[in-house]
Amino acid sequence: MKIMAKDDSVTIPCDNERVTTSVYPAGALNMLSREEVSRLSNASEEIGEVLRRCALAVLNSGEQGDDAEAMLERYSDFRIQVHQVNRGMRIDLENAPACAFVDGKMIHGIRELLSAVVRDIVYFETEIHPNPYFDLDDTEGVTNAVFEIVRNAGIVDSQREPNLVVCWGGHSITGEEYDYTKEVGYQMGLRGRDICTGCGPGAMKGPMKGATIAHAKQRTLPGHYVGVTEPGIIAAESPNPIVNELIILPDIEKRLEAFVRVGHGIVVFPGGVGTAEEILFILGVLLNPANQAMPFPLIFTGPASAGDYFEEIDRFIGLTLGEDAQSRYSVIIDDSVRVAREMSRGVEEVREWRVKVNDAFYFNWLMTIDPAFQQPFDPTHESMANLTIARDLPSHELAANLRRAFSGIVAGNVKPNGVRAIRELGPFQIQGEPEIMAALDQLLQRFVDQNRMKLPGGESYTPCYQIV
Repeated sequence: MKIMAKDDSVTIPCDNERVTTSVYPAGALNMLSREEVSRLSNASEEIGEVLRRCALAVLNSGEQGDDAEAMLERYSDFRIQVHQVNRGMRIDLENAPACAFVDGKMIHGIRELLSAVVRDIVYFETEIHPNPYFDLDDTEGVTNAVFEIVRNAGIVDSQREPNLVVCWGGHSITGEEYDYTKEVGYQMGLRGRDICTGCGPGAMKGPMKGATIAHAKQRTLPGHYVGVTEPGIIAAESPNPIVNELIILPDIEKRLEAFVRVGHGIVVFPGGVGTAEEILFILGVLLNPANQAMPFPLIFTGPASAGDYFEEIDRFIGLTLGEDAQSRYSVIIDDSVRVAREMSRGVEEVREWRVKVNDAFYFNWLMTIDPAFQQPFDPTHESMANLTIARDLPSHELAANLRRAFSGIVAGNVKPNGVRAIRELGPFQIQGEPEIMAALDQLLQRFVDQNRMKLPGGESYTPCYQIV
């Protein structure tokens, strides 16, 4: 299978040049009190490494690669500091990648993304984490925290009609699949839909690119291209250049909750373990009895060549979660117009239902999310080996544990801490009901065979897991 070797955009690769400069933030960070700036400045020192990694990721925006360790090592001399000045705030950069600048000036879009990094990382540490109001061990407390973060980022807008479609899919996809994601994005954009993705390359970029052209044709500008990420993954999936509203949640669980709270429907393209994790999350949420009556359009789609891929996904879901889970999504192959029409009809149903039950258009407050999907999962060798994966569990609980298994594999593949753990202790051991393990092994091997685990151009993939 041919892996995408090119994109139709022009990017100038980061070379060995470095830039040391100061920039003033863009967006909401321009309007802060001196006390707020002081807290930001102080907190930036305490969370320096997290801030440095995320800032480096956005400064590499548009660069294709998923080796976070290599990027961090390459720019080991990069430094960022936040200072309080008379004009409010100044961000000092030392040895920043030169590709973030044109003729000595930072690219405006990257400046916005950099400001979003400072805003979200520091906001959580200063306003959410230490605040006893946000009980992050409580379901309602987690949801309130997610809302505060997305509201602070300016993502929610009470005046905006429901039209945000979340697009999930892999960062390592074929050229044919990438072109198809653009076509689906184009068709949805013609129908007035905005796009939200995980903000990286591949299936996270294609729909945004297609929608950009459609929005220009329909004069529905500016379009909203929302990128939702978290500190552990952003270095491996730097934001693509089209993202104009970036938000960084503190962990993968809050990132996934943000997707389903602010989105009005989801389109899933072909992908690897990260996409499988997302599928299991949304199915686990929709299978909760409290959400049975809630409309939420969910479509799996790809070009004709992806038909076998989605058959395999559908079989795995049927074996593990049953027919009820299969009834919660549609599979549409090689028909971008139908996908856009079905999604538009689904979003309209969401709008009518929220009017009926008096729920907000901009944030799905009434969706029930079980604590198993909210509490952060630390994928250590012990926690991965202790996962209970069996069909005698309630379907939404089995979905939660399968989601955790895939989350651990994502960590072992691309997250710096996970990569180091695999290197030091060997692959994760995953065990459970034999029939499920056989199906899981087959699914993962399919991902490996189709080169969906790593981006093109890297070394051959060595699994970070063993199915027991």
